[in-house]
Amino acid sequence: MENTRADDSGPSGYAAARLRLLTQEAQSGPPRRAALSRLTDDWLAALFTAAAPARGAALVAVGGYGRGELSPRSDLDLLLLHDGSADAGTVAALADRVWYPVWDLGLALDHSVRTPAEARRTAGEDLKVQLGLLDARHIAGDLGMVTALRTAVLADWRNQAPGRLPELDALCRERAERQGELQYLLEPDLKEARGGLRDATALRAVAASWLADAPREGLAEARRTLLDTRDALHLVTGRATDRLALQEQAQVAGALGLLDPDALLRQVYEAARTISYAGDVTWREVNRVLRARSVRPRLRALLGGGKPQPERTPLAEGVVEMDGEAVLARTARPERDPVLPLRAAAAAAENGLPLSLHAVRRLAATAGPLPVPWPAEAREALVTLLGAGESTVPVWEALEAEGIVTRLLPDWERVRCRPQRNPVHTWTVDRHLVETAVRASALTRRVGRPDLLLVAALLHDIGKGWPGDHSVAGETIARDVAVRIGFDRADAAVLATLVRHHLLLVETATRRDLDDPATVESVAAAVGSPSTLELLHALTEADALATGPAAWSSWRGSLVADLVKRVAGALVGEAPAAPVPTAPGAEEERLAVEALRTRGPVLALHAENAPQADDAPEPVGVELLIALPDQPGVLPAVAGVLALHRLTVRSADLRAIELPTELGPGTVLVLNWRVAAEYGSLPQAARLRADLVRVLDGSLDLRARLAEREAAYPRRRGVKAPPPRVTVAAAGSTLATVIEVRAHDAPGLLHRIGRALEAAAVRVRSAHVSTLGANAVDAFYVTDAAGAPLAPEDAAEVARALETDLRT
Repeated sequence: MENTRADDSGPSGYAAARLRLLTQEAQSGPPRRAALSRLTDDWLAALFTAAAPARGAALVAVGGYGRGELSPRSDLDLLLLHDGSADAGTVAALADRVWYPVWDLGLALDHSVRTPAEARRTAGEDLKVQLGLLDARHIAGDLGMVTALRTAVLADWRNQAPGRLPELDALCRERAERQGELQYLLEPDLKEARGGLRDATALRAVAASWLADAPREGLAEARRTLLDTRDALHLVTGRATDRLALQEQAQVAGALGLLDPDALLRQVYEAARTISYAGDVTWREVNRVLRARSVRPRLRALLGGGKPQPERTPLAEGVVEMDGEAVLARTARPERDPVLPLRAAAAAAENGLPLSLHAVRRLAATAGPLPVPWPAEAREALVTLLGAGESTVPVWEALEAEGIVTRLLPDWERVRCRPQRNPVHTWTVDRHLVETAVRASALTRRVGRPDLLLVAALLHDIGKGWPGDHSVAGETIARDVAVRIGFDRADAAVLATLVRHHLLLVETATRRDLDDPATVESVAAAVGSPSTLELLHALTEADALATGPAAWSSWRGSLVADLVKRVAGALVGEAPAAPVPTAPGAEEERLAVEALRTRGPVLALHAENAPQADDAPEPVGVELLIALPDQPGVLPAVAGVLALHRLTVRSADLRAIELPTELGPGTVLVLNWRVAAEYGSLPQAARLRADLVRVLDGSLDLRARLAEREAAYPRRRGVKAPPPRVTVAAAGSTLATVIEVRAHDAPGLLHRIGRALEAAAVRVRSAHVSTLGANAVDAFYVTDAAGAPLAPEDAAEVARALETDLRT
């Protein structure tokens, strides 16, 4: 290692050697961290020796530096230990001779000066200090004093473990609540999030207490993965950061030799999952031991000093409960019972118990493969596991941690730990599938075949591991899986249909005109039967609820329910209603009448009062109803005014209705918007109306005002949205041409679309706007001036012109 040693104790020699080490491409990972620690040790030891310390003083590395885990921009955690024999001035001078060269190089330093007694006392008062001292390592000076301190700190930790470990558990839980779970975050904190480096260090501390130990398989490799990722992050950014930001993931992936950012996140997620699972098992064992210690004296007194035997309560064949866990019975023979893994998992989930680590590992090591197709008992156990609700999640994670899930369902490997780049999604693909099954378990009373609902929930996104449309790929996979696990061909066909069309209801309800007969006919043709429609309705709700807060609301639910009602009628042979002008609701009719009377816009802005379930949060915002006599430029005018007032459009619906007047029928445009303020409070309806009137009469230059606003608030750097895409839905309607716009949501987007459609000289019959996260999907039903659908070539030209306009 002569090429990484400093030539002298001065800052320049150490800095040059450090730079050479960090720029050596051939050396990375643990060898580089160890070499950086040794290099830093040599430099600090030289500084300490040059200061001519008195006897009874030592320089000690603690925390991450003590473990030899120095990343390129890590803090140096140092303790100057002294026996108290020297005067305070001498000790302070010694500290300055070490600290100041570190600061001169711009290195972050966490330092303290203490006697051994002070260090032990501080550790007893501050858990974080005690954790740092558990990794204390001698750098220079009095080795005996450092060894004695380390021995005493370890003894204190073991003696105080029954009281301090619950404190450490609470600290980990509080941090997880604040930072989130690393294995699901798009921009995770590698250190602080649950499953990160802090948790890995906490598991080392538990092991040092001798009270319990963490599962060791894969833990060292997981820790190494996170440390390697942090090293690359430090080198790429040049900063001491632990947050893996989106704009830096491609460079970090490249530095680690990975294919792309998704490969990076998947690797990080797998490491975090290993650490999180080890933490769950370890803290469960800690709590079990602490409970046993508190109960044992009382039991011994009751039993006359005899050793109490743990109670074993039968749960299922080969499965019993013991000490709050589901374990294998003494008579269980996994090698002769291939259904036992699923039976044990189902029994554990049904009873709200975790599967013991020993049981899962024995099942993984000895259970034989299931025959194909699966026996009925295995399929029923899987359905029972999926239908257990929230307790399904930890049991499934235990099976997954030991590789049992991918053995049962080989297609699971492609979705395991797979990130979802859409911020609307809370979970990775695999966890989303399990969460969807959890949500579906609450809806099983609504359907005739709950088993098909639960299995469809588990498989609906299984195609996301394959190229192309995941619904199309998933249809084939679902059919194959269904046959393999023992469903007959008819049930397999239903499952395939559910997976293929799991997005059909919500996309149609929010993006298509439900009064158009073609809408209902197309959904009915895809679904095929009332029983499949019933299942698809429940799956749609479960999928949306498991996606995230922005994906479902009572408003979306009501639209889907309305569509399902219409499709159900079509499937049983009810004649579809002839297309008639839309009948307005009471509120819409009142506003429309007032708009015709005043010949101007009328607005109503109020909160939605529709009832909703506790677990179906509404999109942030309120309902805005606008009615005004039909005239050119309404859509871009209203959308522009909303953007001008910094209102984010969550959803929108535009319809033309006919009302009788003394002079004959009058056409009124009714726009139903759900909007939210970007910040601050919502503007008053009177202000919105005043600006809308000015835009419509030409006294307010809307384009100029929006341009000024866009110039004043540039887009966030580093965010590159995919280009907009405009398509024509060929069979979307028999009454109009459906033009669908998919684009990155931005202030003024609807205004630009409306303006482009006006320039194309088409009439907007209705508009259906849906925004999820940063993605907007807007469908516009347009006709020519005579009210007829556009000719195919004209529709294609409108779509091209609109896409060109949005790209500029």
